[in-house]
Amino acid sequence: MRLLSITAQKPDSTGSGVYLTELVRGFGRMEIKQAVVAGVSREDTICLPEKVQMFPVCFETEELPYPVVGMSDEMPYKSTRYSDMTEQMTQQLKDAFEQRIHQAVQEFCPDVILCHHLYFLAAMVRQLYPEIPVYGISHGSDLRQIKKNGWQREYIRRWIPKLNVIFALHQEQKEEICRLYACNEEQIQVIGTGYNSEVFYIEEAQKQRAKQGDSCKDRPESEKLRLIFAGKISEKKGVKSLIRSMQYLKTPKNVSLTLAGGAGSEVEYRAICEEAEKCPAEVTFTGRMMQKELAHRMNQSDVFVLPSFYEGLPLVVVEALACGLRVVCTDLPGIKSWLDANIPGHGVVFVEPPAMVNEDEPIEAELPLFERRLAAAVEKAVERELPQREAVERISWCSLCGRLADRMSHRQ
Repeated sequence: MRLLSITAQKPDSTGSGVYLTELVRGFGRMEIKQAVVAGVSREDTICLPEKVQMFPVCFETEELPYPVVGMSDEMPYKSTRYSDMTEQMTQQLKDAFEQRIHQAVQEFCPDVILCHHLYFLAAMVRQLYPEIPVYGISHGSDLRQIKKNGWQREYIRRWIPKLNVIFALHQEQKEEICRLYACNEEQIQVIGTGYNSEVFYIEEAQKQRAKQGDSCKDRPESEKLRLIFAGKISEKKGVKSLIRSMQYLKTPKNVSLTLAGGAGSEVEYRAICEEAEKCPAEVTFTGRMMQKELAHRMNQSDVFVLPSFYEGLPLVVVEALACGLRVVCTDLPGIKSWLDANIPGHGVVFVEPPAMVNEDEPIEAELPLFERRLAAAVEKAVERELPQREAVERISWCSLCGRLADRMSHRQ
């Protein structure tokens, strides 16, 4: 099978970028011939296997004189919001991608095209190449975007239902896609996610701590409870609320909080840093980390906290479990049911989110109660047992790639 993967975003940043990159690597091990079309900045270094043909669409050039478009309003790199796109910018985006995709189709001759995000490019590819099977994967942020932003909405909603198959991360997302795009249920398949077990695992020094039944509540009083967050340092990821929640812990001075990730908005980042200065717990900002660095830092921690106000199916939760951490996560649609089905006994402590407006904006008055719930969940997570390692290890990229390849090859 010859597979062409397409994304408008950078292929090695954000959750969807990691998802694409890991699929490409997994398909490569299956000796599937591959090419990738992706949006990049001129200075970017693309880390994909050597045999993969790359057809980059370069932003901040004469052809596309603005930063890479981002599916979220705040990306961990300089980006353009779809909601800010003018007619001229839209035409430039369309022309640049159409030219590069046409080149990829002519030179690579794909049997199948796989589009990441059910958004503008997936709609455009479906319209341009009716004779090629075109599949789409939703990463959640695309659904949020179509609901929040009217840019090209009718065009997108017209063509997405014409995709051969749509892959959803979990059952609740499948139901949402059906509602948003009026698709047939049979057209949408739940595919889930995976993690890189060669990077995210319990290091030798931590194996004793990770034994079933071992609890970090028994650590000496002199040893700090080590919390970690990984993701965009932004308000919509709940980072400001996470910092404020530290004041509600029983002994915040005996807690350290590591925030691993790049800034979304510089203005937000500065506000979050100011919040951290007032925090009674020790707060450390690491900046963006490579996966191996993050895995090592996770191994040095006790509890992973993801207080996001919107997520699809966060891969980082599985990565944290694989590194032997207790996990606290906002109870967003689909996450708990997917973990219950795929990692029995995962032990994740879920926190009721605040009421929202515009999909991912919490009502300000609701935040103090959410922050108290977050602190209580951290205290509860300390008491939890860790899941059996074998249960986590079944969630691999190789397994996911096998399922995807099987479903795509049967529909050509």
